[in-house]
Amino acid sequence: MTDVGQWVERSGYSKHLGAHIEELSEEGARIALPFREGNSNPGGALHGGVYASLSVIAAQATARAVLGAEAGPFHTVGFQINYLAAAINEGVSVQSRLLRRGKELCFFEATVTSESGRDVSHSTLMIRGRQGSTANDGPLAIMQVGGDDPGKMGPAVTSAVPFIHERGIEIQHMAGGEARLFMPWQDSHEDSESGGTHEGAALALLDTAGAMAAWAVTGPGPFKASTPSMQAQVLAALPKGDLVAHARVSYRDNEIFYSDVEVMGIDDERLRARGTIVYRIVT
Repeated sequence: MTDVGQWVERSGYSKHLGAHIEELSEEGARIALPFREGNSNPGGALHGGVYASLSVIAAQATARAVLGAEAGPFHTVGFQINYLAAAINEGVSVQSRLLRRGKELCFFEATVTSESGRDVSHSTLMIRGRQGSTANDGPLAIMQVGGDDPGKMGPAVTSAVPFIHERGIEIQHMAGGEARLFMPWQDSHEDSESGGTHEGAALALLDTAGAMAAWAVTGPGPFKASTPSMQAQVLAALPKGDLVAHARVSYRDNEIFYSDVEVMGIDDERLRARGTIVYRIVT
């Protein structure tokens, strides 16, 4: 249990977020996150990537407690999160619960709750312990978004959103329903166990890229927008290095946009994580 707590609180990413363990057992984990402007969108609303990050951290902490450190390395094979409401200018906590334990796979649910007592996200997760086998490098990425047009919104988003700014994310292209985002390596992205990029940071990049692809369809305007849902898989170990996300809107149903996203290492173009972001823009 002590090793698990050290993984949470010593990893550069979760430490930078401000996460700390309040409870941990083989049944579940409770992790608190005080409000910090750097985790937010403009106006103090918690960034969607933070909900996702906390859910993965809590589920993986429980998987480590259940299976033991020798069952690693660990990765999130399947992840589905629904965003229920916004936490604005307040801290949150996440509670994970073990649903089923297998030899390699553990199934969880995780609920993020605001300090005011409202459930703000709910997720289901499948965490895998590779039982000491070497982490794979993943397949070659398929999606390639070219172009060098960040559009009218790209520079403004980068500077105006505290969470995106702290991650160092650069919107390199954002036009025609496509987006390409670059996230440079920094110590605040580190996973203390693997030495590479924390899954939470990669999922936050994936979340942001999907949203930017949707905005690349509508362009800026006085619209209301949010992420109702995200599905993702981490396919391979995340490197200690720069990441790039390629995103494309595959389908639009009025105000609902479905964006497919692939995250890869900038050097080898191996697919590390992928997912679909369901984004809503009310025009």
